[in-house]
Amino acid sequence: MNPIESLATGPMWAGFIVFVLAMLALDLFVLGGNKAHRVSAKEAAGWATAWVALASTFGALLWWYLDGVAGREVANRKALEFFTGYLIEQALSVDNMFVFVMIFGYFAVPPELQRRVLLYGVLGAIIMRAAMILGGVWLVSQFAWVLYVFGLFLVVTGVKMLLMADQKPDLEKNPLLRWLRGHMRITPGFHGQAFFVRIDGVRHATPMFLVLMMIEASDLVFAVDSIPAIFAVTTDPFIVFTSNIFAVMGLRALYFLLADMAERFHLLKYGLALVLVYIGGKMLAMPWFHMPVQWSLLIVGLIILISVVLSLRLSGNKTSRSTL
Repeated sequence: MNPIESLATGPMWAGFIVFVLAMLALDLFVLGGNKAHRVSAKEAAGWATAWVALASTFGALLWWYLDGVAGREVANRKALEFFTGYLIEQALSVDNMFVFVMIFGYFAVPPELQRRVLLYGVLGAIIMRAAMILGGVWLVSQFAWVLYVFGLFLVVTGVKMLLMADQKPDLEKNPLLRWLRGHMRITPGFHGQAFFVRIDGVRHATPMFLVLMMIEASDLVFAVDSIPAIFAVTTDPFIVFTSNIFAVMGLRALYFLLADMAERFHLLKYGLALVLVYIGGKMLAMPWFHMPVQWSLLIVGLIILISVVLSLRLSGNKTSRSTL
């Protein structure tokens, strides 16, 4: 049986894509996303809340529409798949936030310049994820056994994350960064938000371009982990795409909200690794055991919640001891 099924219509796809483009245009041309601007914690919290509200509204509208055209059972199942997929993607995107903190710190990017490079990073992530989702959907539709390959990959990745959670990558040895530095003229300092400048008639890249390339590369790496994960919840391409995009669109606000507190969530990486192991194991066990989506939602939520609470409690204890 073909594992790919979707009740989404052409207008639903078109409407969601128009919505995404409208939100990006609003950010870029109306709210000043293309201008240097230091994002405050209050502004970031507002945007993070707005994106969660938009995702929740979308899930509710999806349920309402399917309840009318396909029945209550289908509506409940698809809405639950969306919210579970959104939670998984949002949780896994937090690991990307830690990498953003490291990249911006390594290049000493001023806070007022970070917003623009992350906006372009979101644009690149959307394009890459759309292509990877289409490729993944095609593979699953042609070769159902690919789901087990995804499951094994997630288990291996999760175990690797557990073993290397405390290790920080050395960006000086990053092959992409070394290649860029060896093949491009790069200015020693920033030139505002410009990615390229001309000096004595010769075009040079700025450190902002290197930052953008590193951000895009990290988005690609994390997409390789996160997209197979959602196939454990659903193979519906519309659910996979929409849950991914909502998580990506909210990532920038999440970064500005939590970047200064990243060290306090030091156990979250272990939680995310356990999420990958659980999801991969669930995919591998599908021929013998089917776990309801609501149980997956509960288990993933509990893993993330426990890792966050323990992180905050342990970091709070360390702070208390250091002040004594």
